[in-house]
Amino acid sequence: MDYKLLVAQSLHDVLKDQLELNEINQLLEKPKMVEHGDLAFPTFQLAKLFRKNPAQIAAELQDQVSSPIIEKVQTVGPYLNFFLKKDQVSQLVLKEILEQKEHYGAVNIGNGQNVPIDMSSPNIAKPMSMGHLRSTVIGNALSNILSRVGYNPVRINYLGDWGTQFGKLISAYKKWGAEEDVRANPIKELLRLYVLFHEEAEKHPELEDEGRAWFKKLEDGNEEAIALWTWFREESLAEFQKVYDRLNIQFDSYKGEAFYNDKMDSVVSLLGKKNLLTLNQGAHIVDLEKYNLNPALIKKSDGATLYMTRDLAAALYRKENYDFSQALYVVGQEQSNHFKQLKGVLTEMGYDWAENIHHIPFGLITKDGKKLSTRKGKVVLLEEVLNEASSLALQQIEDKNPSLENKEVVAEQVGVGAVVFHDLKNDRLNNFDFTIEEVVQFEGETGPYVQYTRARGLSILKKAEKESFSTSEQYSLNDSYSWEVVKLIQEFPETLIRAYKQYEPSIIAKHSIHLSQAFNKFYANVRVLDEHPEKESRLALVYAVTELLKQDLTILGVETPDKM
Repeated sequence: MDYKLLVAQSLHDVLKDQLELNEINQLLEKPKMVEHGDLAFPTFQLAKLFRKNPAQIAAELQDQVSSPIIEKVQTVGPYLNFFLKKDQVSQLVLKEILEQKEHYGAVNIGNGQNVPIDMSSPNIAKPMSMGHLRSTVIGNALSNILSRVGYNPVRINYLGDWGTQFGKLISAYKKWGAEEDVRANPIKELLRLYVLFHEEAEKHPELEDEGRAWFKKLEDGNEEAIALWTWFREESLAEFQKVYDRLNIQFDSYKGEAFYNDKMDSVVSLLGKKNLLTLNQGAHIVDLEKYNLNPALIKKSDGATLYMTRDLAAALYRKENYDFSQALYVVGQEQSNHFKQLKGVLTEMGYDWAENIHHIPFGLITKDGKKLSTRKGKVVLLEEVLNEASSLALQQIEDKNPSLENKEVVAEQVGVGAVVFHDLKNDRLNNFDFTIEEVVQFEGETGPYVQYTRARGLSILKKAEKESFSTSEQYSLNDSYSWEVVKLIQEFPETLIRAYKQYEPSIIAKHSIHLSQAFNKFYANVRVLDEHPEKESRLALVYAVTELLKQDLTILGVETPDKM
């Protein structure tokens, strides 16, 4: 039930000669203050049409607008403020969510079309750090949002399993590595070798040439280089899987950079046939001056291919195999120029589907205000952060509810969920500093707070011995505390569509926080379990909140323990 649209329709009945229904609907806004009603319509846009002062227009419209769900209309200067009938709207909203349950808010915008999502993409032979968290959890949340609006997301872990860094790593292993050390602790030892290579290369720059030479051997199929690379890759994937299992994230494809090795020559050949390649100081480039972009480097002077060539091959492969309606790349904002170039080259090649490729950038996670880095060894390991978060969650459970069953399982759900939620509640493009103690709090705008609110709701329903609600009953509420909750429930379908259109999971996270806050305020001020004519309706509202918080958290990839 879209009460905003119903109010827009009542306005449109009066203003159909001046504004389209859709324009009115977009102009309606939520007042910042509760005393200004539930919806507000600014009349500035009508001033030119009516040649009158906006405040005068608002005053004249006040008595002309009516609807069965509008209780009263007031004017504040140029604004028309609408107060809705709480009992009627709450009845309609509760009926809808009780009928639709976990499907509440779902729509079919995508018609089952494929959307490949390039996400996570850690580099082989390096540990998964906090730096990988953002792409992984943003990509997963976007996949869940896309599913809810009718698309078929294809989660692709485009592994960083190729590039000059592997030449450096092979060189480092041959100089300073030992097989037994790598087998004993693969990622830690490979990271030590990688960091050592860079430290030594600062003193001995010729090491960089050795690294490049080993990578060229790898590209040329040298047996020893391939064997070492394969071993490093297998060991790394096994370590990554442990983290993905804890985050409860599955992928549809692990085709990384190496998968496209035999597909790049055809890209270079195709670019040549389309007369798009230019020779510049021995390197092959595509000129993108008409897009105000630097040239795209396709092949270096030594014949080695580059990221751009590989990403072109990947884009062509994904279009051919998935026939996507859009393709998302959840990659840090420092890569935005690269993706502009990718789209530019594909457009030059004559592919109009290039406009359906979207780079989904995000800000950095910092520690003490500084960027996380692997090369210098200042890496914050994701697995260690998840361990610490689960441990802190367990401590709080021991303090608050020591007799809780399956404490360790719940602590893992709460701790891991806290880390994921903290990432996703931040606007995607913002940088944020990570402090574990703040993240795993049961109070404040945190994942555990939302999880705890839902568990509290389930506990209330258990005390009331209420497991289900009849959809033929009429549940309605009239108090101001329940009204704030009802409005947030009603807003969820629109919230979901906004999150999809903006590729912004934080919109869902913020909805869950606001719903939890409104519910806890309701519970603190309304005696839900007391005998009262509205008792059943109040319990129906509690049920609706537990259902919707589960949806919010599930979309974000956060688990929902029933007891905490």
